[in-house]
Amino acid sequence: MSYTARVRVSLKEGVLDPEAKTIERSLDRLGFEVDGLRTTEEYEFTVDADGEDAARNDVEEMCERLLANPVIHDYTVEVESR
Repeated sequence: MSYTARVRVSLKEGVLDPEAKTIERSLDRLGFEVDGLRTTEEYEFTVDADGEDAARNDVEEMCERLLANPVIHDYTVEVESR
């Protein structure tokens, strides 16, 4: 069965996010006041598995092995049937 997987990866609280700080400063110069901006990466893909639990387990393993560095990143996984 095919499943759509969505993974959102962000830096853990306390890890410096220089890209976010640059964007925050640029927005400020444009007249927008924002605070606490954080950058995230989002991945969406199709995965084939024997069930939703198996698909979620596969995606979790992908995160642990490649998509996220568990030392500095948090991630969330959403899986739904297609």
